[in-house]
Amino acid sequence: MELAMRSEAGDPSRLDVSDRVFGAEYKPGLVHQVVTAYLAAARAGTRAQKNRAAVRGGGAKPWRQKGTGRARAGTSRSPLWRGGGVTFAASPADYSQKVNRKMYRGAVRAILSELVRQERLHIVPSFGVAAPKTKELVTLLAGHGVANVLIVTEELDDNLVLASRNLKDVEVLAAREVDPVSLMAFDALLVTEAAVRRLEERLS
Repeated sequence: MELAMRSEAGDPSRLDVSDRVFGAEYKPGLVHQVVTAYLAAARAGTRAQKNRAAVRGGGAKPWRQKGTGRARAGTSRSPLWRGGGVTFAASPADYSQKVNRKMYRGAVRAILSELVRQERLHIVPSFGVAAPKTKELVTLLAGHGVANVLIVTEELDDNLVLASRNLKDVEVLAAREVDPVSLMAFDALLVTEAAVRRLEERLS
């Protein structure tokens, strides 16, 4: 299939792309599952408490078993004691879900294809700024008619990354870093020709 490609000068042309990557059927169930798994894997799950085995000390029996008039005690690190362990101690949580490579690639292909159908995918021969100036990037994006946009290049350009840092509605990613959540988070997707080839290589 062929997609429209526009240069900085506004000259239109056509780019031959893979039907498998940019013409796939949209599968909402698969996309939902992959996006949910991606977000779940990003959860930190950093919670931890010590149970009676993990608390330091308590190795010696506090007093003998019988004859003291007090309740039996085998360790001073019992949850009943001050300084003891927690009865049902929390442990670090793992929220990741199983998603195999075929499912992940299928979801990304479905999202890219849907962006094409919705005319939200813009392909350009190349994209970059001469200096890390936010104003220069804003002017360049305005020329392409986009504002809330994900910019995908073959490799990360330091000037482009620095120029986009102060723009909350703009993100720059290399083709190898593209993920389903980022693809769905912006109104438009601006991709260079070289990045298109890298995505085809990655997702075919």
